[in-house]
Amino acid sequence: MKPVWSPETASKAYIDTVKSCELFQESSVAELVSAMAAGWNAKLIVETWSENGVITTSIGLAVASKHTSGRHVCIVPDEKSRTNYLELMSKSGFSPEVLTGEPEEVMAGLSGIDFMVVDSRKMDFARFLRLAKLSSKGAVLICKNASTKTASSFRWRGVLDAGSRLVRSVFLPVGKGLDMAHVATNGGSASTSGKQSRWIKHVDRQSGEVHVIRK
Repeated sequence: MKPVWSPETASKAYIDTVKSCELFQESSVAELVSAMAAGWNAKLIVETWSENGVITTSIGLAVASKHTSGRHVCIVPDEKSRTNYLELMSKSGFSPEVLTGEPEEVMAGLSGIDFMVVDSRKMDFARFLRLAKLSSKGAVLICKNASTKTASSFRWRGVLDAGSRLVRSVFLPVGKGLDMAHVATNGGSASTSGKQSRWIKHVDRQSGEVHVIRK
């Protein structure tokens, strides 16, 4: 099954995320990942979250999952984080599925991931990526807070298994840095109509906003 980009769904998710995050500052990351997950038509969206983490990214992914009729799963380290996370999300009107436990335990039950967001500030973020069972159509993987020291030595090829290949990666100066990769698997194709997909970055000179378009 080949991935098909939907600009209309991406736009709707972007607008709805702007509305849902209007009370929060620095929601640009949430709006971007929401539009990308929706445009990718992601059916299994997975993210990691820990105490004091930014909640807007989760809101954006929850919005995207509604537009794609997909499953949104958030992985947290313990029950305290789970309680706090659900309280924060409920205030915004969302109640995603939440899993707790070690990476090996929780990732074993998630198969067919086609969109994943991890926090580069956490030492175990690369473990989650290595253990991810990706969809046959490939996946978009994102490391947020990628400007941190923890992520300084990170390389995408170091977390991909033999059944996956890196199609394209890009770093965007959005929020505290987004390191994104489009990954293809042996079970699917990384391109449509025989052409390799690519991301185009556009920076609005007046507002300074960064926009990413996948072609």
